Amino acid sequence: MPMPSFTDTVFIITGAASGIGQELAWQAARKGAHVIATDRNGAGLLETVRLGAAAGMPIHSELLDIADPDAITRFAARVIPVMNNRKLVLINNAGTALSSGTFHDTGLADFEQLININLLGTIRMTKAFYPYFVSSNRGHIVNLSSVFGLVGVSLNVPYCTSKFGVRGFTESLRMELKETGIRTTCVHPGGVKTNIVRNAVLNRGVVTVSMHQKSIQQFDKQAFTTAASAAAQILKAVERNKSRLVIGMDGKALDLLSRILPVSYTRIIRKIAMKTFGAD
Repeated sequence: MPMPSFTDTVFIITGAASGIGQELAWQAARKGAHVIATDRNGAGLLETVRLGAAAGMPIHSELLDIADPDAITRFAARVIPVMNNRKLVLINNAGTALSSGTFHDTGLADFEQLININLLGTIRMTKAFYPYFVSSNRGHIVNLSSVFGLVGVSLNVPYCTSKFGVRGFTESLRMELKETGIRTTCVHPGGVKTNIVRNAVLNRGVVTVSMHQKSIQQFDKQAFTTAASAAAQILKAVERNKSRLVIGMDGKALDLLSRILPVSYTRIIRKIAMKTFGAD
């Protein structure tokens, strides 16, 4: 059995009530980290802690809504004084999806709420703990973008906007922190078997329940990577100080396509979508 590699390290993980975040909490704890799992889903968070404890992996949990700036400020004020100068790995994993149809049909309120969670939540969490990183001159900031932070696709304008934003934020930080002991990783998962599509906020005036069910079925067919595998790859990237991680063969294929054909990929992806689903 391999020796723990994260002893004397604090992991703060957002969105830890399910999916990749839950697996990250378990796997980091198994490697000896002190894990603080956060989420706004209290029931799911309790399950993360309960199953972790049952497997001999103690996890501390905190209810936290990253869409609430004041809640983040209070959380950081509670946590930082008791971290005892240990190395911090902050994993900004929490996010949401929006099924709203075209940009024309998407209300600004829904668009802004998604940006508030996916992008501003990541920025706020990083800002809240940034003084700790700077004062210790070490640590790791991991931000979950998406394959949709590499390519833009129709019917996902808000989500792509948020994930391209996470990518830009992380890559800019990488340059600013180049001469320091603080590392960053931007993660671009392809299809991962989580509930993000099932839990998407629906634009009820445009997206029907049957349309949403079809989206779920399509996603399930295309999600080839398990949450456990994605989490293991992320932790390995942290161990190796890897700045960029693309997860899944689908993610790697789209990454390569966007590099080779930075404009024409739009036409190619649309043609594939039309052939596969009968719509773009």
